Amino acid sequence: MSGHTVEKIGGTSISNTGAVLENILIADRKGPELYGRIFVVSAYAGMTNGLLEHKKTGRPGVYALFAGASAMEASAWLDALARVQADMLEINADRFGDSEDRKPADEFILARIEDARSALTDLQRLCAHGHFRLDTQLGAAREMLASLGEAHSANNLTLELRRRGVNARFVDLTAWHDKRPLTLDERIQDAFKDVDVTRELPIVTGFAQRREGLMREFGRGYSEVVFSRVGVLTGATEAIIHKEFHLSSADPNLVGPDAVRKIGRTNYDVADQLANLGMEAIHPRAARGLRHAGIPLIVKNTFEPEDKGTSICGDFVSETPRVEIIAGMKGVTTLELLEQDMVGVKGYDAGILDVLSRHDVRIVSKASNANTITHHLDANPKQVKRVIADLEEMFPNAAVSTRKVAIVAAIGSDLNVPNLTSRATLALGEAGVEILGLQQLSRRVDIQFVVAEDGYDAAVTALHRRLVEEDDASARPLRSAA
Repeated sequence: MSGHTVEKIGGTSISNTGAVLENILIADRKGPELYGRIFVVSAYAGMTNGLLEHKKTGRPGVYALFAGASAMEASAWLDALARVQADMLEINADRFGDSEDRKPADEFILARIEDARSALTDLQRLCAHGHFRLDTQLGAAREMLASLGEAHSANNLTLELRRRGVNARFVDLTAWHDKRPLTLDERIQDAFKDVDVTRELPIVTGFAQRREGLMREFGRGYSEVVFSRVGVLTGATEAIIHKEFHLSSADPNLVGPDAVRKIGRTNYDVADQLANLGMEAIHPRAARGLRHAGIPLIVKNTFEPEDKGTSICGDFVSETPRVEIIAGMKGVTTLELLEQDMVGVKGYDAGILDVLSRHDVRIVSKASNANTITHHLDANPKQVKRVIADLEEMFPNAAVSTRKVAIVAAIGSDLNVPNLTSRATLALGEAGVEILGLQQLSRRVDIQFVVAEDGYDAAVTALHRRLVEEDDASARPLRSAA
């Protein structure tokens, strides 16, 4: 394969399939212009939350209910699976109406859901016996359920394209009936061995089954990892992610659509900082593959197809030091362990990390002094409760406390801006936002401010106004004069 792009359509975008068809997949293309592209498709918006658990709130979906149920408590996850089925069929009705594609679309997803229902029921019944442990099979169950979302959207999109005369090819990486224990790369290479991108338009599931398990390592960012590996292994010249928004200097819903600036160009280092705050331009592991392969990444707005979007590459550094993005996340849990006897004693750091790893808690950032270690965590209440219990048992003389906070960061490829920290601090103070913590590393890629959760919106707005809008306005006369 040569001279083709690999492109990813996100969940919110694919939910507006009409716009995707009109702006991206077909638009005014005809004949050969339709091809030379590979599309990796996410599940429809909200579908994976229903299949697993809500990504932000932790509200249990099918998987979470199944994992916590006994053989006598099957109704909860079965009811949840029935709701997912109804949602999928409703999407099919909306997309296909009374057309001849409605029946195969419904039959495809009904067959898969019935397979999943049967498998989970058999697994639950088997593990009711003492000789079998459910926890050893939960990873496989989670992946099976997750794959339903991507298979549904990719199959539907393939049917819609064929109905419009496009030679679309459904590339199913979920290995639903394939028992071969392949690695991710082997799975992709096998699926593409006879694909001709010059005459076919591959529509690829954003989930891929692999021998080692996909979600165990990549979590909910698996579709971007699949997207990256497809690009690398097929030799794509460019990787494009289609989102419902531009990669902008801040959330336009907070600071106003007229105040934000499209980034235009940045690097993978900035993308990593965004991913750490939950604003993934691309999953860090996915970015690594593209970066090593020398494949540039473009983030484009699905609803503004004429715009070139934002280019992300490995070696870009802003010509002028500046703040490119104000980003952050709410719902962060600050976990603080205070132990007066910690000074000069080893083991506290390692012990805390072991507990956090055991409960699969993601660390956003951390800080420490002589007798206190603080972690800012992306975790749900159940995880936090279990972490606290383990830490109190491990360190009985320590005081463990938590509070909900938000983190707001100024990010850029070169933040060597004079007086940047003091200006940011002053801006927050003038906006009435108390700074609970501040972290700035010598690499000068980001500055993180910990604030009260209810101060998040004001913090983003104040920092964007002072560090992006005012600096941009002051720079304009210089550019005009030049």
